[in-house]
Parts: sequence; structure tokens; C-alpha cells
Amino acid sequence: MDITLTPASAALFASLVDDAGNWSGTPIVEVTREQKGNLTDLKRVGLLTTQADRGCVFAYFTVKGVEFAKSLGLDWESLEAY
Repeated sequence: MDITLTPASAALFASLVDDAGNWSGTPIVEVTREQKGNLTDLKRVGLLTTQADRGCVFAYFTVKGVEFAKSLGLDWESLEAY
């Protein structure tokens, strides 16, 4: 898969994938001001979308995001593609 991320964007992606199992595959997104651009990066390349619900923001992985997690050897089993 030909996706290039900055180290910070890749780290955010990995942490969201890692946390997905705690949130039924759609982890809560809590980013710092500095990480907002990294989250935008992940959305821009089509790895995930976000949705707000009752004041919380959740990440929804796309098919591309699940495939990318697999290609990186991340624990993707709890992810559900949307």
C-alpha cells in the first residue's frame, strides 16, 4: 500500500488502531492542538473519518484504513470498516 505519513501522523494512526479494541472498533479521538494536523492527514489520505456524538469525537476506519493497519502489522482485528 502506497501511503506516506509523517512519523507523527503514523504514531497517531497506530494509537487509534491500538485503542479501537476498547471502543468496539471506533475509538474516541482525543488529540492535542499539535495533533489536529495529523488527524487531518489521516482523513485526507482516506484512512478514517470522524463523527461527533454527545461531545465526543469517534474515529471510523475506512476499508483503506483497515488494510493499511494490516499492512503495518498492527492489531487490526477489532477494526470494522465503514
